[in-house]
Parts: sequence; C-alpha cells; structure tokens
Amino acid sequence: MQSIRNLFRAAWSSDAKLDGKTVVITGANTGIGKETAIDLAKRGARVIIACRDMEKAEAAVKEIMEKSASSEVVSMKLDLSNSQSIREFAEVINRDESKLNILINNAGVMVCPYGKTADGFEMQIGVNHLGHFLLTYLLIDLLKRSAPARIVTVSSMAHAWGSINLEDLNSEKSYSKSKAYAQSKLANVLFTRSLAKRLEGTGVTAYSLHPGVVQTDLWRHLSAPEQFFMKVARPFTKNSLQGAQTTIYCAVEPSLDRESGGYYSDCAPASCSSAGRDDDLAEKLWDLSCRMLSVTWE
Repeated sequence: MQSIRNLFRAAWSSDAKLDGKTVVITGANTGIGKETAIDLAKRGARVIIACRDMEKAEAAVKEIMEKSASSEVVSMKLDLSNSQSIREFAEVINRDESKLNILINNAGVMVCPYGKTADGFEMQIGVNHLGHFLLTYLLIDLLKRSAPARIVTVSSMAHAWGSINLEDLNSEKSYSKSKAYAQSKLANVLFTRSLAKRLEGTGVTAYSLHPGVVQTDLWRHLSAPEQFFMKVARPFTKNSLQGAQTTIYCAVEPSLDRESGGYYSDCAPASCSSAGRDDDLAEKLWDLSCRMLSVTWE
C-alpha cells in the first residue's frame, strides 16, 4: 500500500546545502551513483567517488564537474571485492580527510554468474554486503567525529524475495544468481537496522532504500527472457536521475535527522519484508559478517 500511495505523492525536492561537507559514494562512475554525485556536488559538498575502474572514474569526474559546476570532485580507487583494496582506501580517507559527513554505499553487482571475491566470498554477498560492511567499519570513527553524519546503503525491493542462509552465506552448496542477489539486498536492510542500534546517541544515522526499478548497467547479466521482460516493462521503470532521488533524499532530507535504521522508497518511508525487520536475524548476520571479515565491531 505504501508504494501505491507514494505514486501519488508530489515529487520530492529540497534546497538543502552541503557546503563544507564531505561525501564518499561507492561505484559512482555510472548510473544512480553518478547522478547522486552530481546532485550532492551541486549542493556544495566535496564528493569523493570510489570506483574500481579508474579510467571510467576519471571520465565520470569530468562529467560530474561539468554538470555540477563544482571543482570539488575527486575519484579514488576502491575494489569492494578485495578487502586489501578496501583497507587501503579507508587508510587514505582517514589520513587525508578531516571529516566525512555522508557515506553512500551505492556500488553493487546484480545476478552475476557464480564467482568469488579475492577473499573467497560469493561475489554478490561479498561486494554488496561484506565489502560495504568492512568499508563502513573502517570509516566509522571518522563519521562519528564528523557528526551529524549519515550512512546511506542502496538496497532493493528484491530484498523481499531474499532469505539469509547463515549456514551457507557464500552459496557454495547451491547457487541461484537471483537468490544470491536477493540475499545480499536483504543483508543491506538488516545491516542498516543493526548499525542504527549501535550508533544511537553518536549523531550518526543510517538508512537503506529501494531506488526503484532503474535502467542501469546492472541489467547486463540478465538472461534473454529477463532482458525481454525488462524491455516490455521499460515505460514503468526509472532512468538513473529518477532512480537517484531516494538516495539523495536519505542523504540530505533535514527531517531524517531524527530517524535511523529505516527503509525508504520513492523519497518516503516504506515497509520492508518481515525478514528485513527481524532483529534476531540481523544480529546473527552481524556476528557472522564480523567473523568472516575478522573484525571486532562492538
């Protein structure tokens, strides 16, 4: 019902400024990440786009600068499928940046063939959840020192079709690319809930969101029938600019200062699946993630 009501709401907009604020956006060389970067740069933020492919990142920086009329846009190398790369990236941010006001966990892989990250994790849970979990962990002290600060994680309505297999998070016993994707997106929602609880009273808030069904490069792994279905559905999908709006809303909307841990869609609170509200499952996933990444996050 919430999503139907949202269809009839006026488009969200805000003139909130971000002068003097620093933002990190993962995977912002294309799609909704790039549109988010353009918007936040227009608002006066220093925007760091964290990307795996530096050639594409440099081209994106040029475009973001041109469209936002801002010179405060830089790119840095970050490969979320490699914990060494994540640690190196975080080390540079912690050393060189005096503050970090907004972290946007945007990068992702979708319904890809079975593969493993450098650390041996199934690619979708590895990049979409564990990579961002580690990145957030490594930057959390800087975020706390920069409070008020926000952590925005891009999930998907696909989380509602997912379940967390705590016994086989890496899908080694059996692999369905769509189930693994849904699992990783459910993990994003659960991570945000647990994170919000741990950050109570720090001035750092956390949000997860569904951007809409967006026409992006992520579709490249869809099967021929799925590609055909998406072409038929195209009139009902969003372009990247429309798809970025809920991310931007979660990053800048002033009324969300007092909210944390929630799930959003179409620039409004939305209801997530019952699994996405399962705090016991969220804690089990949190503990498992810490063990897999060999970190201790109190």
